Formats: sequence, structure tokens, C-alpha cells
Amino acid sequence: MIIREFRLPDLKRILEIEEMSFDDPYPPSILKDIYNLGAGFLVAQQDNIIQGYIIFWIRFEDEGHIISLAVDQNHRRNQVGSQLVGMAEDMFTKFGLKNIKLEVRAENKGARNFYQSMGFNEEKIITAYYEDGENAIVMNKNLNNNSISQNMK
Repeated sequence: MIIREFRLPDLKRILEIEEMSFDDPYPPSILKDIYNLGAGFLVAQQDNIIQGYIIFWIRFEDEGHIISLAVDQNHRRNQVGSQLVGMAEDMFTKFGLKNIKLEVRAENKGARNFYQSMGFNEEKIITAYYEDGENAIVMNKNLNNNSISQNMK
């Protein structure tokens, strides 16, 4: 598997993964806007098939933020998400960031467990964060020099 930067021709496949992964997927215009604003946007690809993606950016001087992470349902539990998060961690570390935050739906126990396995801790609840009124859990990970992708090598 290779992890590479997103390119606009990848958008159709990213939208397919969005649709299968989220009840409220990002529309194409939002994904293009995020890309055009310079967010980190990586895809995991094997045999010319995009299996997953991660979008992230630097939110504050010392804090990275994972905007979205999704993996094709046929490729889950194959380390795709772990490698994408690990690559984002490496990039954040190179920029000298001290922690990473993200929001996850409170009811999405699978995602919460995944992020906890990656070293994230649940920090707080944001009431009615999502358009449908569901709460979000803010998760945080303090960074050090031993990122996940370095440990996987």
C-alpha cells in the first residue's frame, strides 16, 4: 500500500468512500474547498484502488486537527486507517505540533475504539454538535517522537 497526496481526479472515489462511511457525507464542493485551502489530504492506495483517506490541518500553533478519516468498508481492519493516522502524526510532529484533536460522533463506538487504540483520549462532549443533534466526543492525543508509523516499520 502506498500513501500519497490527494489529486482532484481522486474525488469520485473519495465521495464513494464518504457515502459508505458517513450518514452525512461531505458534498464535493466542501471537499474541494478543504483541498484548495491547503489542508493535508492523503489517500491510501493499493493496486490502483483508493482504500481510504485522511484530511487534516494545523488548527492552532501547536495543535493539529483531523477533519475526516474514512476507509472503504471492504478494506477495514487492514491497517489502512492506522497508517493514514500515523502519516498525519508524522507530518504534525515534523511541524513541531504538540497534540492532535478530532471530533467523533458519540454513538460511533467503533471509531471511538479505533482512535483510543491509536492513543487518543476522550476529552469532552460537545452537545448537539452534528446537524442531526447528535453529540460529539472531542478526542485528543499528545504527540511525542514515537509516532505510530515509525513504530510500524
